[in-house]
Amino acid sequence: MLIERHELNQTGLETVLQEVKQGGKYAAYFKKVAEMLQYLNDIYDVQPKTLEQLKKWNQEWYAEISSAAYEMSFANPEFSIKQVGIDFGQLFSFLFAEMRCGFIYAVEGRLFDLVINNELFLEVYQVFRDGEEHPEKIRQIIYEHMRDYSSDVFEYRIQEQLNPELSFATDIVMKSDLSNPDFLYQYGEYISENEIRTLEFLNHLPKEKIRDIAKTYVEGFHEGFIVNNIDMTPKRTVNIRYSIGFEPIIREAVKQFAEIGLSPVIYRCGHSTLVRGLNKIGYVSSSPNLQYEYDHRYDQAVYFDNRFMKHKLECYKNSYEKWKEEAFVFAGPACMETFGETPFLPQNKEANYKLSKKQQELSVEFQIKASEIMNQYIKPDQRSFTIIAYPVPEIGEDFEKIFQEVIKVNTLDKKMYCEIQQKLIDALDQAVEVHVQGEGNNQTDLYIAMHDLQNPDQETNFENCLADVNIPVGEVFTSPKLAGTNGILHVGEVYLNDLKFIDLKLEFKDGKIVSYSCKNFSSEEENKEFIKENLLYNRDTLPMGEFAIGTNTTAYVMAKKYDILYKLPILIVEKMGPHFAVGDTCYSYNEETEVHNPDGKEIVAKHNECSIEGEYFQCHTDITIPYEELDTITAIGLGGEEIPLIRKGMFVLPGTERLNEALTGNGQVSKM
Repeated sequence: MLIERHELNQTGLETVLQEVKQGGKYAAYFKKVAEMLQYLNDIYDVQPKTLEQLKKWNQEWYAEISSAAYEMSFANPEFSIKQVGIDFGQLFSFLFAEMRCGFIYAVEGRLFDLVINNELFLEVYQVFRDGEEHPEKIRQIIYEHMRDYSSDVFEYRIQEQLNPELSFATDIVMKSDLSNPDFLYQYGEYISENEIRTLEFLNHLPKEKIRDIAKTYVEGFHEGFIVNNIDMTPKRTVNIRYSIGFEPIIREAVKQFAEIGLSPVIYRCGHSTLVRGLNKIGYVSSSPNLQYEYDHRYDQAVYFDNRFMKHKLECYKNSYEKWKEEAFVFAGPACMETFGETPFLPQNKEANYKLSKKQQELSVEFQIKASEIMNQYIKPDQRSFTIIAYPVPEIGEDFEKIFQEVIKVNTLDKKMYCEIQQKLIDALDQAVEVHVQGEGNNQTDLYIAMHDLQNPDQETNFENCLADVNIPVGEVFTSPKLAGTNGILHVGEVYLNDLKFIDLKLEFKDGKIVSYSCKNFSSEEENKEFIKENLLYNRDTLPMGEFAIGTNTTAYVMAKKYDILYKLPILIVEKMGPHFAVGDTCYSYNEETEVHNPDGKEIVAKHNECSIEGEYFQCHTDITIPYEELDTITAIGLGGEEIPLIRKGMFVLPGTERLNEALTGNGQVSKM
C-alpha cells in the first residue's frame, strides 16, 4: 500500500511540473517544492546508497538554506511573502520548511513519513489547481493532516526513544569505518567542518584517552543510581545523546554501558513541527543556518489550538501505554553536549509566525501535561542522567588545546572539592538569607531566603555536588525559599539555550520574576518579547528554582586564558560563580527521594512554595554571574551576623582559600 502511494505521489509531482509550465502567480513556488520532493523520492529509491552519494546529496540539500542562499529562498518567510503576498506567503514558507524534513526520511528509509509529506503538498496544490484557494482552507488542510497523522508520528517518536531495536544511529556508530569521515553523511543531518574536524581530532587521540573520556561519562550516569539509592537492576536501556563527530567516544561508551547491563537507544532531534519541542534532544549536528531555525520556531501557530492539544496529548499517552514495558526498563539519558559555536544574535522578523496569547497558554499547558504523562511511565525517582560537555572546532584555533584543558576540568579531584565545599555548606547552613552583590557595572543586589533547618545536626539545605550526574565538579546548591527572596539579578552577557542575552536584568519579588529587560534589540518591546519567549517560555513569570555557588576556579581560569567565557555552556559556567536557575528546582518530581551529602546529612531543601503545591514549569535555566562581575557573597545569620564567603571575587571563608590558587596563578587545583 505504501509503495502504491509512493508511486502515485511521483506521478502527481510530474503532473505539477508539467502544469506549472503554464506560469501563474504561484508557479515558481509549486515548481520549486515539486522538484524538491522529486529529489527526495529519487534519493529514497536509490538502494544501496554509497557514502559518495550521501555526501553529494547532503551538500546540495543544505545549500538551499545556507546563509548565502537563504535570503532568496521560500524557506525565508520574508522572501516568501514578497513573492506571493501576505495571504499565502507565511503558509507557503511553513509548508516549504515542513517539506524539508523529508531529507532525513529519504536517507533513513522512512517511506511512511516521506509519503505523507508528499500527499500534504499535493493536496494543497490541488486546491490552487481547482481555483478554490483561500488561506483558511489551506490552514484547515494542514490542521487535518497534522491531526490525522499525530498518532502514527507520536507512536514512532516514542518507540525510537525506548526501543533499542530501532538502531539506525547505533549501527552508524558501531559498524562504520570511523577513519573515513564520509560515514558521517549516513545520518542525513548537516555535516560541517565542526563534525569533520572533531572526528579527525578524536581519531588521533590515544585509545586510552578515549576510554578515559568515555569512562567519566558512563560512570557519571552510573553514580546517579548509587548516590540517589535507586535500584538499577530492572533497567535495560540508556538514551545516549551526543553531537555528530564524537563517534569514537560514543562507540567506547556503548561498550562500557553494556558492561553495566544497558543497551543504547539513540534518536535524532525532532524536525517536524509535530515532534519539535517534545523530548527534542537527541543526536545533533551544527546548524546550517540558525536564523532559519529561529524563523520557524513557532510554525505550529498554523494549526495549534485547544482541540489539537488535547488530541496530541491523547496520542502521546496512547504511545507511552503501547511502549510501557520499554519505558519501565529505561534508565535515563546520558548527554554529551558541545560548545564553542559563535553566539547567535537572532534577527526578529514580522514575517515569522508567532503564537497568539491563547496558543502560548496552550503551549505551556501541553508541556506540563506531556511531562506528567512521561513521568507516569518513566518515573523520575527510578531513573538517572548525566551531562558533560566538550568543545567543537568553531571555538577557535586553540580547539585542540582547549579540548585537552576541558578533559582536565572534567576530571578534577572530587575528594578535595568535597572537603572545600563542605566548608561552604557548613557556613551557609547557619544563614537565614544570603546576600549577593555585583561588582562595577554589574547591578546585582539580591537577597536569597534559606529554608529553616529543624535538626541542623542531621539536616542541610545545600547539596555537595561532586560531578556524579552533573560534570564537572564544582558547586553547592539549594532550592531557596521564595518568600523573602528579593532583588536584582544582572549579567552583562550570557549565553542561554543557544541564544545570547546582552545586559540581562531580572527583578525578583518573593522569589518570582516581576520585571525583566535586556539590550539585544533597539526597542524595549522586542527585548521583553525575546525574554518572554526564550527564557520564560511564554509565561508571565517564573520562580527562582535554584541558588548555587560555583567553586570551579580552574574552569574559570581556562575560560579567561582562551577568551572563551561566553562560549562555554551553562553546564561549565554554572560552576564558575554564583548562579540562579529560573523554573523548577533541581529536585522537581523527585522531592521525596532521600538524598544525603557525603557527611551523612540529609538534604531537606528540595521543595519551594510552588512545587509543594504541585506546580511545575518544565524548565530550569541557570544564569551565572562570573567571578569578574562579582563583588560579595555573604551568609547572614538569624541575628544579623555576617559570614563572608567571597569578597572581590575571591574566596575568603576559612578552609576555601585553596580555590584562589587558580585565580591568582599560585598553583593549579590538583587533578585525579
